[in-house]
Order: sequence, then C-alpha cells, then structure tokens
Amino acid sequence: MKIAVLVSGGVDSSVALKLLKDQGHDVTAFYLKIWLEDELSFLGSCPWEKDLEYVRAVCKQNNVLLEILNLQKAYKEAIISYTIDEVKAGRTPNPDVLCNNRIKFGLFLDQIGKEFDKVATGHYAQLEKQNGIFKLKISPDPIKDQTYFLSYLNQEQLSRALFPIGNLTKAQVRELAKQYNLATKDRKDSQGLCFLGKIKFADFIKHHLGDRSGPLIEFETGIKLGEHSGYWYYTIGQRKGVGLSSGPWYVVSKDSKSNSVFISKNYYSQDKPRNAFLVDQINWISGCAPQKTNLQVKIRHGNYLHESSIKINNDKTLSVTLKDRDQGISSGQFVAFYDGNYCLGSGIIIQELDV
Repeated sequence: MKIAVLVSGGVDSSVALKLLKDQGHDVTAFYLKIWLEDELSFLGSCPWEKDLEYVRAVCKQNNVLLEILNLQKAYKEAIISYTIDEVKAGRTPNPDVLCNNRIKFGLFLDQIGKEFDKVATGHYAQLEKQNGIFKLKISPDPIKDQTYFLSYLNQEQLSRALFPIGNLTKAQVRELAKQYNLATKDRKDSQGLCFLGKIKFADFIKHHLGDRSGPLIEFETGIKLGEHSGYWYYTIGQRKGVGLSSGPWYVVSKDSKSNSVFISKNYYSQDKPRNAFLVDQINWISGCAPQKTNLQVKIRHGNYLHESSIKINNDKTLSVTLKDRDQGISSGQFVAFYDGNYCLGSGIIIQELDV
C-alpha cells in the first residue's frame, strides 16, 4: 500500500515507520508543524526543531521521503481556540482527542486526498474489521493504551487508519528501536498535551488569559478564605496548588462569571457521591448506539475503567452512573465508552447529576 506515516520525532512513530517500510509498503513520512510562533517566542523554546532533527535522522536511516506540512493556522483555529474557549468557560478540555479527530484524521486526510491508501501513526491501539465495521480495540499495554484519544473517530476515518505498533507493549517497541538502532531509541516519551511538549499548561493559559484575582470560598459556609489568580488555573478535584494552610483543601466547583473558586475539606464525604453525569455530542464509532446498557468508561487517559450503566435520554444525551465514585468529574471532559476490549466511542460531559 501507499502509506502516509505521521512522525513526531518520538520512538513510537519511528518504529511504526520502520515496520511499514520493512513490510514493503510505499512509505512517505509527514511531520505536521503546529507550533505557534507567538507562543514559542513568549515561552522561550522551540521544540519542533529538536523533533525535526530526530525525524530527519530516522527518515535518512530508512531511506524514506519526508514532507513537512505547516498547519499552524488551521491548528490554532481548530484546537488552540477550542482549548482557550473551554478553559475560559470553566470547563476541562481535551485537545488531544480533537487533534486526532480534526487534524491527524481530519484536515490531514483532506489534504492528501486519495493519493495515499492509509494514514499510519504511532498510537497504541488496534483495529479490527468485523462484518464491514471497523472496531477500535485496546492495546495489550494497558498503561500506554491510547484508545481514549482515538474515541472520537468515525468509520470513514478509521477505514483510512493504521496503527502498526498497536499490538505491542511499550517495552517491545523500545526493544525494536534498539534492534533497528533507530536515532530515537533512547529518546524519552513526551508528556502533556500534543501541542505543548515541555511547556507547562499553566504558562500557556497565562499567556492567553493572564491573571485575574478572585476569591477562594469555602463551599459549605460561603466564607472567603483567600484569593487566587484566575479560576482557569484550577480543575475540579484538585488538591495541590490551592495554597491554604490547615488543609487539605479540594476544588469543588468554579464560577466563571464571578471568577470564584469554591473549596472544601470534605470533598470525599459520603454525602457527595460524584458518580453520575450527563453526556452530549456523542460519537459512536460503529455509527449507532450499543444495545448494552452496562459498559465500562474512562473519563481521562489511563488504565482505570469504571463499571457503569448508561441511559439514552429523549434529547439524545446520555446519563451515566458509575458503580463507584470518581472525584474528578468535570464538564468539558471527554468520556470514552468500552465493552470489554473494544472502545465504542465517546462524548463530552456537560454536567454532574444527583442520583
């Protein structure tokens, strides 16, 4: 096949490229330049130059053509603006989920058209085709599994996708990189959001939204206990960084209109179950909702799955009730749905529910 391989300068996409090349496919590497110049100049680093050094070295080793696409403007409109708007509204965004949906398997697919049969990435996820339907299956490495980030893709997108390392563990990928002596074999994994790299999210938010003093209010009494620099720096369930003594204090809620952050010492008390929420903008990967009502869910990337029951409402929203509690439920978060080893899709949490 003729395959476009999205490379990042990391070990995962490098091994994916090498595997496809060795299998005899016609491979072209693509590096998507998404870093925004104004932020890089403000934050004082230029990580894509180091990434490109590794990308060029791996492509040279494997005699693969490299193309660099500048998607900065499109990325700003599709991902950066969404992230800032969500944070400003007091919600918790996940730009990595939308990056896969709108950029890697969205805009990029549109740009290459039908010239390439498939788009390959270094994601830890597997694809199966059953009765004409593409199914997204979890990786054998539960820690690295990235189906959560791919859960907003549809059938058309998955029909063009390839995940060459999806059946491997991270340890196996590292071992292959050493066997192939790839330039990236010892490079550490990147952390954080896809467009930030080593840049702290708080610094990114400060650059766009600045500081604005507001009250820290005890949730139960309404008493002001201190001040903060902007509600956008806080997430629901957060403990570290509240900055008050005699704690621990937890962030319970935020009010974007008054710039207030509500905190409590009793976040984990039994009268606060935090086990139900409402979901909207749902994407079912198969194209239709599952018949089962008992599913597993993830509300963040990681290996923990909640047992849950779901109910489709008349307005097409979804009510989710967890078997146990999760103290980090926040509007704006993506929740991914699973049935055993298969990811069924995802949606966006719009509010907590009292059950």
